[in-house]
Amino acid sequence: MEEVPIPADEVVPMDDIAVGVVGLSVLFTNVFAIIGEEGWVLVDAALYGSATRIIDWARGHGPEEPPRAILLTHAHFDHVGALDTLVKRWKAPVYAHIEEIPYVTGERAYPPPDPSVGGGLMARMAGLYPRQPIALDTVSPLPPDGSLPMLPGWQWIHTPGHTAGHVSFFRAADRTLIVGDAFCTTKAESFFAAVVTQKPELHGPPAYFTTDWDAARESVQRLAALDPMFMAPGHGRAMSGEATRLA
Repeated sequence: MEEVPIPADEVVPMDDIAVGVVGLSVLFTNVFAIIGEEGWVLVDAALYGSATRIIDWARGHGPEEPPRAILLTHAHFDHVGALDTLVKRWKAPVYAHIEEIPYVTGERAYPPPDPSVGGGLMARMAGLYPRQPIALDTVSPLPPDGSLPMLPGWQWIHTPGHTAGHVSFFRAADRTLIVGDAFCTTKAESFFAAVVTQKPELHGPPAYFTTDWDAARESVQRLAALDPMFMAPGHGRAMSGEATRLA
């Protein structure tokens, strides 16, 4: 995907992405809380060492009880870094696509990244990023019918390419889309763009970890067909309005 500038008035605050959806940026990656009448769920778990910050943030945005579940878009180090600590603290069940579960239960490591693609410091440093799996005792597969029982009105969508088991989450009622790393709204390969400025632009998934570009393009096309109105990425700022048109 070529970069596409996003007008400033279509960048939405992370504490007001859509009804019942708030987010937290931890250095260069985002986590999200989806809050409903029967509780809330956490989407992704950011970087290692960020558990306390996530817990404090969650306490300020919803009920005091732990999340009903932790949903993973995928299991790269910057999306599961605090997961072990959060699970021990909250005793919350974890859900992931069945193809992603081996990377969360210690059975399989991701292939090495390619630091030569994408350009920028984040890409060149990719060889240093953790890629060994974490080892949770229990991770449940997402329901095969695409539903999310703990989140009525939401569905999960298989969006492979960045990883084989990557998923996104969609609420059809208001066309809210949480995309993980299916695409980004910042240039994830650049330290200055991803960490310092987060200049809002549409980009493809982080190139250095993307394993199947044909599948990645098809996943973006699948998400574009949903005509999202609110979008929350794993890297970059949330968006709304015309800027969310992916086609």
